[in-house]
Amino acid sequence: MFAAKALKAIIQYYSHRLFCRKFAILKYNNNTKPSKPLPLLIGRKPVLEAMEQGAAVEKIFMLRTATGPEINAIKQKAREFNIPVSQVPVEKLDYMTKSQHQGVVAYTSLLEYVDLQAGISYVVDQGETPLFLLLDGITDVRNIGAIARSALCCGAQGIILPTSHSASLTEEAIKTSAGALKKIMLCRTPSVPQAIDVLKLNGIQILGTQMKGSVPVYESDLCIPTVIVMGAEDTGISKDVLKRADQLIRIPMSGNFDSLNVSVAAGMILYEALRQRILPAKG
Repeated sequence: MFAAKALKAIIQYYSHRLFCRKFAILKYNNNTKPSKPLPLLIGRKPVLEAMEQGAAVEKIFMLRTATGPEINAIKQKAREFNIPVSQVPVEKLDYMTKSQHQGVVAYTSLLEYVDLQAGISYVVDQGETPLFLLLDGITDVRNIGAIARSALCCGAQGIILPTSHSASLTEEAIKTSAGALKKIMLCRTPSVPQAIDVLKLNGIQILGTQMKGSVPVYESDLCIPTVIVMGAEDTGISKDVLKRADQLIRIPMSGNFDSLNVSVAAGMILYEALRQRILPAKG
């Protein structure tokens, strides 16, 4: 008799806990506002005309089997302006819009992008020493927003965003950056290797970041023209960066716990760059 009552009490206790947990999750989900999607351009002609008129386009989604003169023109303009094009099935486009899309849908951009070479030339013409970040495979918009905030505060002039393996910069990214993404220069480039080609042609040193990098960040010369390459948290910087970097730098840490969030690591490296650059002026 006692055992039966005890078992009933245990079942009631855990049933109540499970109900409370489910209710809490449901309440959280109902109160959590989804990030607002970027405005859409729908159809071949609207997308093509927007690019021809110089409108900022964040990303184009194109039906895998789409063909025709307008499709070719859209692809050509996308290459010209370094706009990422994602080849998708029709189900993806139908999910994005109920309108007649003709195999093409695009996100308009909330931000302005510049050509990498034009951005470097602008910084040099201003009499400044280039300090850029190159984001290699970082797709979390909150990390990108946080990195932009630190970059602006620490005197970096621009962030380089490859069109492949990168995130669309939504309102959430801008909010996380506290508006920094609207103030710092954003340079879009087709790929990381092409970005490195342009940077090296301009005499800018490439610093790859790695937990086991050979050079502590404070021993690297950050006063000369520099790009800091930050990789994705799960995979790190790409093989091309590993091969072509002038230095692989690391942040020395205490103990055996050797993991930092990428935006935190970027902030620490950027502050060291700021420290090195302002110290001679104060001295």
